[in-house]
Amino acid sequence: MPTEEEKRPDPDQLLERIKDENRGKLVVFLGPAAGVGKTYAMLEAAHERLEADGVDVVVGWVETHKRQETEALLKGLEIIPPREVSYKGKVIQEMDLDAILRRRPQLALVDELAHTNAPGSRHAKRYQDVEELLDAGIDVFTTLNIQHLESLNDVIAQITGITVKETIPDGVLERADEIRLIDLSPEDLIQRLKEGKVYVPEQAERALRHFFRPGNINALRELALRHTAERVDRQLERYMKAHEIKGPWPVDERVLVCVSPSPFSANLIRVAYRMAVRLRADWIAVHVEQTGRGDLSERERDRLARNLRLAEQLGAEVVTLTGNDVAQVLAQFARSRNVTQMIIGKPLKPMLVDLVRGSLVDRIMRLSRGISIHVIPGEPEKDDTRWRRVPRTAWPGLPLLLYVQAFLAVAVVTAFTLLFRPALTTVDLNLIYLLPVLVAASRLGLGSAIFAAVLGLLALDFFFTQPIFTFTVANVRHVFTLLIFLIVAIIISSFASRLHYEARAARLREAKTAALYRLSREIAATSDADQLVNLVAKEACDIFTGDAMVILPDDNGELAIRSLVSCPQPPSQATEAKTEPEPHKFDEKERATATWVFHHGEIAGRGTETLAEASAIYVPLHTARGVVGVLGLRRNDDRRYLSPDERRMLEAFAGLAAVAIERIRLTEEAKKAEILTATEQLRMALLDSVSHDLRTPLASIIGAVTSLLEDGDLYAKEVRRSFLETIRDEAEHMNRLVGNLLDMARLETGVLHLARDWCDVEDVIGAALARLGNRLEGRSVNLDIPHDLPLIYIDFVLIEQALVNLLDNAVRYSPPGSDIDIVVRKEDKAIEMAILDRGVGIPKEDLERIFDKFYRVKRPGHGGGTGLGLSICKGIVHAHGGRIWAENREGGGTKVTFTLPLGDKTPEPVQVENKTTQSVR
Repeated sequence: MPTEEEKRPDPDQLLERIKDENRGKLVVFLGPAAGVGKTYAMLEAAHERLEADGVDVVVGWVETHKRQETEALLKGLEIIPPREVSYKGKVIQEMDLDAILRRRPQLALVDELAHTNAPGSRHAKRYQDVEELLDAGIDVFTTLNIQHLESLNDVIAQITGITVKETIPDGVLERADEIRLIDLSPEDLIQRLKEGKVYVPEQAERALRHFFRPGNINALRELALRHTAERVDRQLERYMKAHEIKGPWPVDERVLVCVSPSPFSANLIRVAYRMAVRLRADWIAVHVEQTGRGDLSERERDRLARNLRLAEQLGAEVVTLTGNDVAQVLAQFARSRNVTQMIIGKPLKPMLVDLVRGSLVDRIMRLSRGISIHVIPGEPEKDDTRWRRVPRTAWPGLPLLLYVQAFLAVAVVTAFTLLFRPALTTVDLNLIYLLPVLVAASRLGLGSAIFAAVLGLLALDFFFTQPIFTFTVANVRHVFTLLIFLIVAIIISSFASRLHYEARAARLREAKTAALYRLSREIAATSDADQLVNLVAKEACDIFTGDAMVILPDDNGELAIRSLVSCPQPPSQATEAKTEPEPHKFDEKERATATWVFHHGEIAGRGTETLAEASAIYVPLHTARGVVGVLGLRRNDDRRYLSPDERRMLEAFAGLAAVAIERIRLTEEAKKAEILTATEQLRMALLDSVSHDLRTPLASIIGAVTSLLEDGDLYAKEVRRSFLETIRDEAEHMNRLVGNLLDMARLETGVLHLARDWCDVEDVIGAALARLGNRLEGRSVNLDIPHDLPLIYIDFVLIEQALVNLLDNAVRYSPPGSDIDIVVRKEDKAIEMAILDRGVGIPKEDLERIFDKFYRVKRPGHGGGTGLGLSICKGIVHAHGGRIWAENREGGGTKVTFTLPLGDKTPEPVQVENKTTQSVR
């Protein structure tokens, strides 16, 4: 009996089911060739869904080829109009992906899955458009011919003699929910061609002579049937696993394919994929960077990147190794990963080459015991017969300057030894001539070192071996001496060259590792968002040698570049170009690419299959909470594709940057939460503080109103008026109290926004005095305002409120009937205003604290306020960029002074009457 653990469903399978529930269903109508009726069958199936189930169906793209019976089936179906793309002066119609996404039907019909979109489209291939529709939860019906599968590309070329250019990764078909095979016998298909139901007559006649021969059609039918049968078998296997049906499962195997810059490697990758599918095994694509060899050319690097990218698309694990002995590195890796099947290529080349350099295939077979080796013979493409990497400094056809330098090194050594010949022995000469060999090996490469060794041999023979000045050797012993010298020189040069390139590779790896470590260390110590994005962009620029940018959403959700760092070209490239590279332009095309990456969380841009027309590659910054931004990179060189190592490095870099940005955002959110907590505490403190001040005027109002209601007729007119004045005064008191509370809340929460304008100081003071009204009854307010005072750039309402608070404070803490003075002066770049009273003054120990929240000066005979009026004045003045302070007045009283800075462009002074000393009652 199975245990409870065995009965428990696989969590990965459950997660996959949940993802599948939210994803649209893909139905592929698969045929062996064009003309078998795939589009017709798709339209019939769509009508059945529409009429039987009432499914919302739209036609995204259907190519009828003007077949009447196919066009008839379009009637009754909603057609999304195609979009028009201008390319090289021609208008090309393409499927409007965005229109379908906006329409959001239940089912979309998309013909010709392997179609290549016009340049400038969001995706390079139509199957990528279909993937986006499926991710949006839209079901898709589509059509496909078997020859468009990537893994069968070379097989189709062998069968038909035609290389199919438009292909799709096999994984697209693997993820299809249903495959419907549409088949037709060769005779019926040929008859349809002759009747003009597939192509126009001239094109049909040409197709019958080449592609649509009976043998080709039967072979394509067999491929389609076999692929469909394998698919059904895998579906049955998944069904058995999902329903815990026990059965015999195949032994796990693992396939390894060797990848190089050769165009023939693409065929090896397809062979490996087909083998892995048949064996139901994992497979690995391995490229070995051989030390001691020169760098790849730009064309070879791009081809290698395309080959490795092809392997990734077909589902392989891509690994790049480094070593001098390719066979040994592959064998060790294969054993460490339990590889059972290895696929290697053997391009056809002269036997002499294998005899001189050794056969890589033979060495792998000797070292890889227990592993099945599959050798696929082939030859380079006709247009690229020199595909194999040639060491930069090893063989003929390289820059002559390197060999000239080796020749000069040997010539200098020869001149030196000729000068000191009498004092040098044969051993000394042999050791001296090893010097140019070592220099050439470490500086110029293996080829130049071997060239220097041969030149050294000739120089020893010609100048220092009897008979001198001839290449004849009189003594047989000298022949062995020269041969030993040559062998030692070649061995030493080989080791020196290998160590040189290994050291360089180690430095590169160390630089990348150090860069990641440096970035992780620096971003951990960075708490400022702007400093962080600048740091990320700078490090990315240094590591990947290109323009790097960090793109983040702004407050409105629109993507904007927060940091852009441009790296100069390397000296070699700058010399060749003779011009500085143009700075990166974040135009609408680039912005659209970055926006797509941000919303979809996938890499896009240059060197990818999505929005490849962009000039930079864009990588999403993933975190646990989603995508927080985009990292963009535009290379300075002409390479279109990133190598797998570079791509993994870029993704690792983006991961570190994303975590750092998310950390700072979380820190900012924590600060906001802390502010909210402090605000809540302030609110509670305010309520506790003003509870008494609110109760006092409320009690007075309630008492006065109650007396008027109960015994109002018994009171004289003067008494009733006194009650009403009490109600009015206490209501005004409450109004000022509530206003202070609101102002303090605005100051504390940071929502105080200044509505500045040019204002006259006299108008502000007049408005403040008018607001106080009866509070100033019985007092004289003396104004001292210069006549040439300029306008000031302030928030009129807030400064008025500050003056009201200061005047109210002067009234409250000065004897009734005493004067209040308002003095205004123009300082260097500010206006200074002072409010003076004749009260009891402020104790010295309280002068620095009276502007603090809730602080009250204890005065005998004076009721305490809320302690907010002066604090609000301080907040308003500081918001304007001024300062405020208090001091005791000579002769008794208090003087409160504040300054307001003048605007950058002060208007002309307003000419007013002389108001040097005025009195307002």
